[in-house]
Amino acid sequence: MANGHIPVRRVVMAGVAMVALAACEDFDFDMRDMGNGFDTTSAVQSLPGRPRPDDRGVISYPNYQVVVARRDDTIRGIAIRLGLDANELAEYNGIAPDVILRRDEVIALPTRVAEPSPATGAVGTGPIQPFDVTAVATTALDRADASGTGVTATPIAPAAAPAPSTPVVRGTEPIRHQVKRGETAFSISRLYSVPVASISEWNGLDSEFTIREGQFLLIPQGGTSPAPVATAAVTAPGDGTATPVPPSAARPLPADTPSAPVAAAAVPATPDLGTTSAQPASSGARFLMPVQGSIIRAYAPGTNEGVDIGVPAGTDVQAAGSGTVAAVTTDTSGGSIVVIKHSDGLLTVYTQMDALTVDKNESVSRGQTIGKVRAADPSFLHFEVRRGLQSLDPGDFLP
Repeated sequence: MANGHIPVRRVVMAGVAMVALAACEDFDFDMRDMGNGFDTTSAVQSLPGRPRPDDRGVISYPNYQVVVARRDDTIRGIAIRLGLDANELAEYNGIAPDVILRRDEVIALPTRVAEPSPATGAVGTGPIQPFDVTAVATTALDRADASGTGVTATPIAPAAAPAPSTPVVRGTEPIRHQVKRGETAFSISRLYSVPVASISEWNGLDSEFTIREGQFLLIPQGGTSPAPVATAAVTAPGDGTATPVPPSAARPLPADTPSAPVAAAAVPATPDLGTTSAQPASSGARFLMPVQGSIIRAYAPGTNEGVDIGVPAGTDVQAAGSGTVAAVTTDTSGGSIVVIKHSDGLLTVYTQMDALTVDKNESVSRGQTIGKVRAADPSFLHFEVRRGLQSLDPGDFLP
């Protein structure tokens, strides 16, 4: 692993986003450069920017502190600068003490250090405090009283104001998320409904959105919550279902009527085998099975965006259709991921692989071997069909 980070090759970028993939339910990616008009600009604009750290690189919140790395910084250098134990700081963040950090990478502190202040280059003194909701509530009551609704507020003695030389900095405390095995920047983006570009800007991620297991990420707050999923109304058993009329003993059964004789089926003419060539049977399916095995986990949107096909480790994986390799990457567990773009705009995705035989931008033909199934317990290939960000049921495209 170069520089202690899990390598992830560049996948796809369109302005501020690219493909990032993970196997099974953690699999998530962005295909904005492949058309279909996906845009998250409004969501990005609704989130705040990361606060400016002090001269030590420290950003302080009531519940935790972080350090923003400088160019060519290391965990050891940060520990010396802040008077911390380098090994403890390295273990807390899941990285070796002497690995060169990315500029603006966020490092979480296991213990609090001296609070930022004007002496350390900060705008104010102490941690960033939540917004003053008392002032907001007072303003709302004032407006209600002015509108004649008769709302009466009881005056409360104001808290002592901070000295003008040390103003209190206010803002919303971001969520601090520790990366788990198998997660990607995009799966975390989807988890919190926060654009991956905002996560990248807050945490100093590189152009490949590389993250590592054990890393702490700051997730900015203030974006739009995902729309609730509509649920069907629950009815009592049998509601809405017509009950068949039971047979009645008072009504006689209908008389037996002999059925008309069935005409003998016409015998088709014998084809002329001397002039007709036999054609192989074809199912007419859009894609072929990438491996021959049984489905051990079915397609379930939101839970499993594809199908898991159980096969022995080392089984050759075939391209389901002709196209161009749009992405080759890995997830944090080390499994290889391949995305193939096809002529009709569909994408096929193959995960839980190793020993790849294709590279990004390479043209592949239907049935061509692109790698082998990775060893696991059980071993399987995860296969998806997508159109842009939307997953489709692979069963509609396979024979």
